Amino acid sequence: MWTMIYKSRSESSELQILEALNTRMGLIEKDKQHYLVLRKGYDGEVLFDSMTEKLDCDCLILNDLLLRINHTVFQIDALMITFDTVYFFEVKNYEGDYYYENEKWYVMNKTEVTNPLTQLSRSETLLRQLLQQLGCHSPINAKVIFINPEFSLFQAPLGKPLILPTQVKRFLKRLNTTSAKLSEKHRIIAEKLVSLHLTESPNTQLPSYLYDEVRKGITSHKCTSFFISVKGRSCLCHECGNKENVSLALMRCVKEYKLLFPKRRVTTIEIYLWCNEIIPKQRVRRFLEKNFKIVGIHQWAYYD
Repeated sequence: MWTMIYKSRSESSELQILEALNTRMGLIEKDKQHYLVLRKGYDGEVLFDSMTEKLDCDCLILNDLLLRINHTVFQIDALMITFDTVYFFEVKNYEGDYYYENEKWYVMNKTEVTNPLTQLSRSETLLRQLLQQLGCHSPINAKVIFINPEFSLFQAPLGKPLILPTQVKRFLKRLNTTSAKLSEKHRIIAEKLVSLHLTESPNTQLPSYLYDEVRKGITSHKCTSFFISVKGRSCLCHECGNKENVSLALMRCVKEYKLLFPKRRVTTIEIYLWCNEIIPKQRVRRFLEKNFKIVGIHQWAYYD
């Protein structure tokens, strides 16, 4: 009996960019709300992952798939392949009180929100079409998982594919009783799905920004403060007291620089300025030489 995480989850570049921009320049309200929705959704998915990772039945788990069929893109938060069923989970990190009435969803102030069952049904149909193209005719069991313990749904409809917070553990416990073993054909289907995963979403929503608009400096990876000083081999945050190895802090800075400005070259002076000059240039150069490949020579040299 074994559970394999066949595709793990990672933060999208959209979420990473918005997080960096929120720290380095602030976001207008519309963009900040979009960022917070993405962050909350991702955190909920990670929480669900931590629960499915503990399963010990025979299954393959594919997290965060972005797929296309017939020019239509759809996302799958979590997919589980068992011997005779493909489970598809739409994970929602809703918080607060909601109610269901006449097939519509509302928050308690009577504001209507998007019906997650509609989204589930659309994605299930597209997934079924794709699986059939791949030669997989297993039945699909699709569920909306409400992962946040602070979520309540009043007048919850019976017979709908909803798993409420108090039901999640029991639902996974039942799944864990699956005893049939997987075969090579199941692994092949999982491999095909991963090969079809799109790395970039066509629906990415990013604000425009310029290099001169973003704040330079090293941030604390605990509290995102810029109040950082270098003491020996450590970067010390004077807000939260966190210490981080200088090399780790530099690596974060280089990755963030490349993420925000992929067309700018990584050079000693660029990273020195990006870190707001708090790490000596010679130290920055040694770090880049040790961790990246140098391209070109003299004043045209940069790191890749």
